[in-house]
Amino acid sequence: MNEQNKNKPSHEDSLKTNQGETGSQPSSWNRLFSKRWVFPAVYTAAAAIILTLVWVYQDAGHKPLSTDTAAVVSEDVGASGDTAGTADAGKEQNALEVTASAESLAWPVANPSDVEVVKPYYDENGTEENHIEATVQNGDTFTPNSGIDLAREDNKTFDVKSAISGEVTRVEDVPTLGTVVEVTQGNLKTVYQSLGEAKVKQGDQVKQGDILAAAGRNEIEKSLGNHLHFEVYQDGKLVNPSELLPQK
Repeated sequence: MNEQNKNKPSHEDSLKTNQGETGSQPSSWNRLFSKRWVFPAVYTAAAAIILTLVWVYQDAGHKPLSTDTAAVVSEDVGASGDTAGTADAGKEQNALEVTASAESLAWPVANPSDVEVVKPYYDENGTEENHIEATVQNGDTFTPNSGIDLAREDNKTFDVKSAISGEVTRVEDVPTLGTVVEVTQGNLKTVYQSLGEAKVKQGDQVKQGDILAAAGRNEIEKSLGNHLHFEVYQDGKLVNPSELLPQK
């Protein structure tokens, strides 16, 4: 009986054995993470990987353009430049047109003080005196003066100059009116009558102050001697030249 009890393990020995079996040795991961230096090392490695990825991304964003891409960009810039050039040219042309349109009417003579208005423009709303002075008599026919007539006091001839810049749209010899020259600029037309030989031809481009001809005579206004009959049309309608000419 005692021998059996000796060979039979005691309850305390059984508990020690079971506890030993249950408390097996810690795994390699547990042993690894139990070290103090592990977590700082893992953190440092992760930070290094993230910084490397950021550097690679930024480096890729700064790479030079490929040849094909550069060509496309170059073409786009060129096209934009052409458009800008066309726009600038268009602006310049518009500016020239505006400048031309804004040109003030000039006296159609070299020196306005050398001539005087010997017959004024017939103003429908003018005074009775104006209507009498601005009526042109041709035999038994009386007609309103459609412009102003300029002459020298000594009855000498003088150079007739273009009052505006523009195109010569008419040059014609009319027996009763003398030589007639017209210069047009946009909606403004100037007419010069009672001229001698014209120094320009139809289609010429003239500048303000260019000589068109010399003042002469005509059959309708013989009494005026050498003179210039000057008319102005705006939008196809007669206007009083004296209201557009600068003061002497």
